[in-house]
Amino acid sequence: MNKAITDGLVLMPPAFEFGLGVWSSENGTAGSATYQGAANAALVTADQDFGNCLELVKTASTQKLRYMGQTPILPGCYLRVTARVKAMSGNLPSVRIAAYAMGAGDVHVGGLTEVGSSVALTAYGKVATVQAIIGTGARGGVDMPWGTAPLYGHFGLDLTGANNGVVRVDDIEVEDITSAFLRDLMDWVDVRDFGAKGDGVTDDRGAFVAADAAAAGREILVSAGVYRIGSNLSVNAPVRFVGTVTMDASVRLLLLKNYDFPTYADAFGDEHLGFKKALQALFYFNDHNILDLKGRRVEVTEPILITDVAPGLSTFSSRRVIAND
Repeated sequence: MNKAITDGLVLMPPAFEFGLGVWSSENGTAGSATYQGAANAALVTADQDFGNCLELVKTASTQKLRYMGQTPILPGCYLRVTARVKAMSGNLPSVRIAAYAMGAGDVHVGGLTEVGSSVALTAYGKVATVQAIIGTGARGGVDMPWGTAPLYGHFGLDLTGANNGVVRVDDIEVEDITSAFLRDLMDWVDVRDFGAKGDGVTDDRGAFVAADAAAAGREILVSAGVYRIGSNLSVNAPVRFVGTVTMDASVRLLLLKNYDFPTYADAFGDEHLGFKKALQALFYFNDHNILDLKGRRVEVTEPILITDVAPGLSTFSSRRVIAND
């Protein structure tokens, strides 16, 4: 899966040689200061390692370099940002990939990790490569798990450490590496890749909705964890539960493709609760009028009052049936 190809997205920032007016010394937002005409920035031609490149003098405690273009972040998408840097003279700084997350209305999305690991420059003329992966899911190897709130980012790097060092920066690369996490041959999508936390506290409903939209006939995997669902949720794709969901008694879960008792028992990690939530879906939704126990026996240890499961309902347009095929 390569979003840059399949969706026609432009991910790569332009080369520095095409102008520094799109490279910000701030966060990359519209109207921020750029390196065009800046006293501490210059284009260098024919560098022996980089060819054309950018030379920067570090004059701020955190010297920022951000592309002002809007690099899109799609649900389930993972991007790798790479920079090659070398020190030329003066103090030796450290370098890290950095970004600025932007959401709806071109507003910054706060509370997210927006920097990668730092690499110290230890010698003049020695090329250091720094990388970081940004994506919607908190997968292993992802440096900046952003969830689904950001719609795009301003990507680049930071120089930290002592001032007055001179460094050269090769053109920054942004690659779609979604295939490293979501291989095309997989017949499932994981809710974690769409921002689900699975911490039992965060409302993960939006991640389930996004995974359902992206499934396109594949199964949804609910990985290990406890996923809170804050409001009614209908899922069109088949679902496989390794983790469980939790929700208030009044919140309803409708599994359209595998509406049966074993799936609800897996969903809630408890047969009695799963049976009650399956009954709730049976009474409240018209998509199904039969709850299949699939040969399973339900150990009911207390009365189940329909008035508790489905309060306010007194009549139905069709019969509701519990079967055990």
